[in-house]
Amino acid sequence: MSTERRRSAGGRRRAGGPEDPRGNGGRRAPRGPAEDERAAGGRRRAREDNGFWDDDAERRPRRSRDDYDDDRPRRRSAAAAAAAEGGREGARRRPRGDDHGDRPRRRPGAEAGRRGGGRRRPPGKDDEYDERGPVKRFFAKVWKPALVVCAIGFITVVAAFGVAYALMPSPTEMGAQASATDASTSIRFADETEATTFGEVNRIPVEREQIPESVVSGVIGSEQRGFWEDPAISPTGTARAVLSGGSAGGGSSITQQMARNYYDGLSQDRSYLRKFKEIIVAFKVEQSLTKDEILTQYLNTIYFGRNAYGVQAAAQAYFGKNVEDLSSAEGAFIGAIIQQPGNFQNVEPGSEMEEVLKGRWDYAVNGMVVLHEEDPERGISQAEADELEFPETIPFEPGDNYAGYNGYIIQAVQEELKERYDLTDQQLALGGYQVTTSLEKKYMDAANKAFDEGLPGGMEAMPERTNYGLASVDPRTGEVKGFYGGADFSTDTNNSLTERAQAGSAFKPYVLATGLSQGISLNSTFDGDSPQEFPGVGEPIQNDSNVSHGQVNLVESTAESINTSFVELAIQVTPAAVTETARKAGIPEEQFETAEMGPNIALGTYQVTALDQAAGFSTFANGGVHMPQHMVTGVKDAEGNVLEPNDADRLESGNRAFSADVAADATYAMTQVVDGGGGENAALPDRPVAGKTGTSNSAKSAWFVGYTPQLSTAVGLSRDDGQALDIPGVDAIYGGTTSAKVWRAYMSEVMEGEEVMRFPPRANVGDDQNFAPTPSTTPSETATPDTETSEPPDLETSEPPDPSTSESPEEVDCDDPMNMGNPQCEDEQGETGDPENPDDCVPSVFNDCDDQQTEEPNNNSRDNNNAAGDYAARRE
Repeated sequence: MSTERRRSAGGRRRAGGPEDPRGNGGRRAPRGPAEDERAAGGRRRAREDNGFWDDDAERRPRRSRDDYDDDRPRRRSAAAAAAAEGGREGARRRPRGDDHGDRPRRRPGAEAGRRGGGRRRPPGKDDEYDERGPVKRFFAKVWKPALVVCAIGFITVVAAFGVAYALMPSPTEMGAQASATDASTSIRFADETEATTFGEVNRIPVEREQIPESVVSGVIGSEQRGFWEDPAISPTGTARAVLSGGSAGGGSSITQQMARNYYDGLSQDRSYLRKFKEIIVAFKVEQSLTKDEILTQYLNTIYFGRNAYGVQAAAQAYFGKNVEDLSSAEGAFIGAIIQQPGNFQNVEPGSEMEEVLKGRWDYAVNGMVVLHEEDPERGISQAEADELEFPETIPFEPGDNYAGYNGYIIQAVQEELKERYDLTDQQLALGGYQVTTSLEKKYMDAANKAFDEGLPGGMEAMPERTNYGLASVDPRTGEVKGFYGGADFSTDTNNSLTERAQAGSAFKPYVLATGLSQGISLNSTFDGDSPQEFPGVGEPIQNDSNVSHGQVNLVESTAESINTSFVELAIQVTPAAVTETARKAGIPEEQFETAEMGPNIALGTYQVTALDQAAGFSTFANGGVHMPQHMVTGVKDAEGNVLEPNDADRLESGNRAFSADVAADATYAMTQVVDGGGGENAALPDRPVAGKTGTSNSAKSAWFVGYTPQLSTAVGLSRDDGQALDIPGVDAIYGGTTSAKVWRAYMSEVMEGEEVMRFPPRANVGDDQNFAPTPSTTPSETATPDTETSEPPDLETSEPPDPSTSESPEEVDCDDPMNMGNPQCEDEQGETGDPENPDDCVPSVFNDCDDQQTEEPNNNSRDNNNAAGDYAARRE
């Protein structure tokens, strides 16, 4: 017997030793027998002949338990002491029994804990204390119930799938979608008159023997490389789609796509039920059709763009030949366009979309090589792939329903239906929808005439590759009212909704709104001299013609489009805050990836579309609330059911970008651009206009973005090759000398007969702060911003006012609209004047002062009305 076991045995009798007269020290459980008596009944006794105790008897004698007990007092538990003294009421007792031996023994560890001597044994598995943490104890208790629940859930899902599989008709019993093949989609103007239609089916079925390996490998290499081995549902395809965000193909297998596109009852439903049904049908298809049959059916039904359904129609639409004559490069092209047929059907050479298509084509070619490595009878070798060149397609001839601006309307509506209504190209082509838009015919017609009327010599005199952007948005709803797409839908990318160019100084209003939101008032003072160096900008910033304007406030900075003061303002409010303001106002997130963020974003280094800017400025016209831009206002399917967009909630309330007071002050500053500033060529004779010019570096783009209370319109000129603009008859190309005239020609026509509405009065938000250099006798002293001044600078002097002086400020002209809100004019003008009393009315576009004329604001300098032309930042 080991030493540890003998110690645990306590007073039990040892082999060859005297019997302990006290029976394990005489200790008893409260009101119970001694422990050795209990142990005797339930413990097997040692054998006397060469047994356990005899073997142990030869070992060195050890001190008896009595010796230990003699050396130190024996420790007794509180319960035992209480029992010895007669106990107290409520003490815990062990129940008595006739057979003490049947009673379970106390755990050695617990018994040892009551003994005064010997070493403590480590806790055993039967100890009451559980050393496991709470998490382990929790899982130890719940894993069995959880396993049961999971098992029941799994069985339920399998059973439901089995029942659905049994009840679903087989593919041979399901009718092909003949009912959908003849249904076209109708697009209507806002007044419900039909604009155009699309969706007439062009399908030419072919047999499997007619489809060459070049096309089969191109499609499989692009859509599902494991098609020949994968089951109906491709786990690898789903994982690839999730990891690549869809760039490497969709999550649905070719079998799933075929089932969705071909069999009745699957294409019109976009719910989870439809996906479940699609999976079941895919499994049944795989059971009844061979891989070749599935592939042939798929290639005969899939939509390839250009109104082509099936691979034979696609071969004719893109290459003017039969499918059996397609080369490997062309076969890869056919496979590549399946992912985005609407976007890839008519890409413009050199455009961003062409780069996307070429990347997709490269992926398809690489897939053909992978197929060849796995099976030499399929695909092409790497050497053959290296010799392939991106194929050239024939011109797109869309037909009469795509003529004029109709093709651009169809394209824009299709993109919005996919984005906002989650419809696929296949559904759009065959669904027979009725789509109502916010577009108005008079706006579309006016947009197509505006450039001829506003530019010298019209569009015919303009060089090729010039882009003409024009888009209008209703500020109150975000609805697109009209736009200019281009001269020919089949060859020209949408000039207003897709083509983008640097915003130039037309981006400055977002900087202004950010400053006003941060408490910097319109009367705050800035240094308008040129050139100036700024941290974070590689080269000195110059104003147009390098003109120095001295100390200026933000009204004059906006009217004169002074670069140096706006860059300083961007630094004060931080470029990140400016970007956030522009995003909230309506500039899409992806446009902020077109340039690096820095102080020079105040000069419009980001690229934007005409629609982006029309939507962004509409937020100023709508009191700081941005309504998401859209043109689809209603959709019904072929059965007359109304479809709901996924952004219905946002269209109800919009998104506040900045306060109404900030919008009012920014609007006031932008009215001065038109009332004698660099954008005076955009002025309308019968109604107020606010806006901003914009010209990028080297005149690569020229903008005027302006609005009335009812309509926001952006006009932009640029080139798709990134070169400087060349406009015959215009020597100094600025937004104010070109796009502003186009804007006026367009707005004069579309606003005719509309109610004349006024802008809200100036709110005078923020504090008057001084960020201009402080006058000093030491020329080398560094200027620091002074936020203590409460008086605006005197625009008539070249020296800034001294905020520390107690002298009275110079008298200002309170009839000048630029001095509206000046503390010296408050007693004379009141806050906004009384529009009903011409004597009290402040001459401005905010108030109805028909008998008075607004004087031209006091400007330090203007170069033949072009000094407000914009000079974008020179970037590193």
